[in-house]
Amino acid sequence: MRSDKRSGKKKRKWPKVVGIVLLLLVLGGGVYAYTVWHSLNDAVGAMHDPVKREKSEKRAEKVTFKEKDPFSVLLLGTDGSFDRKGDVGRSDSMIVLTVNPNEKSVKMLSIPRDTRTEIVDKGTVDKINHAYAFGAAKGGPSEGAEWSMNTVENLLDIPIDYYATINMDGFKDIVDAVGGVTVNNDIDFVQDGYTFNKGSLTLDGKKALAFSRMRHEDPRGDFGRQLRQREIIKGVINQGASLSSLWNFDDIFDALGKNVKTNLSFKEMVDIQKNYKSAAGTIDQIKIETGEGTNIDGIYYYVIPDAELGEIQSTLKKHLQI
Repeated sequence: MRSDKRSGKKKRKWPKVVGIVLLLLVLGGGVYAYTVWHSLNDAVGAMHDPVKREKSEKRAEKVTFKEKDPFSVLLLGTDGSFDRKGDVGRSDSMIVLTVNPNEKSVKMLSIPRDTRTEIVDKGTVDKINHAYAFGAAKGGPSEGAEWSMNTVENLLDIPIDYYATINMDGFKDIVDAVGGVTVNNDIDFVQDGYTFNKGSLTLDGKKALAFSRMRHEDPRGDFGRQLRQREIIKGVINQGASLSSLWNFDDIFDALGKNVKTNLSFKEMVDIQKNYKSAAGTIDQIKIETGEGTNIDGIYYYVIPDAELGEIQSTLKKHLQI
């Protein structure tokens, strides 16, 4: 009888023990979630760098995410630091994204860095990537981004609503923070002492930076480099979304905070995630097919024919529903 009573007490204790363990797990998860949220807020705060203008001059009203308005983002890959005074850099890569949740699609256009166009805020004709350098030298990274936005708007005749600038020198820290990236390489080449063979490659931060920078050995020139940069970014997104990267969240957010700037606020990021998920269903890449390089006064430029530029403008305007 005593043994039965003791057995009964042990049985009754098990639910309590399990309950305590579950409570500890929930509390631990809550602390972990709070830590992640706190780090995310710190990172977004460090990333947030608004421009002076409230909206594009090509819009009557500012984009409303709750209404699922189509919008555009200019992605800038720069070769300068956000922290070192005077090290403004240039926009090494420029990619325009137009996002339309109604059509459930994103259109992506890479603009060659040497494209000859008007630098709007300076009133001169130059290489398009100089817009960032001119603006940043005057007022810092956010002004560099704003000059780039204005110049790209003028070239494409569409509103550029937001920007995100990535410091490519520090991009290796982001790659290392997510544990490296896997990319698909379509050409054999050597860059910065590293050999990159065709096929699937797993790269750490230094190798990823070298991989994304090569263009002289590629017959496609700047277009080939843009392709590799997109491979790296896609690899970071895929790896960053994996469960294993959750344990490195502090390193990831720290790297993002140091190497990414944007005029998107935390609330706007949340609204985009909430209302624009369907837009990622289809990503169409728009290629510049007939442009060519030329020398003008001893300087190399990439010139986009008016006819092709007009077609690109029409495509993007239709996608933005303007």
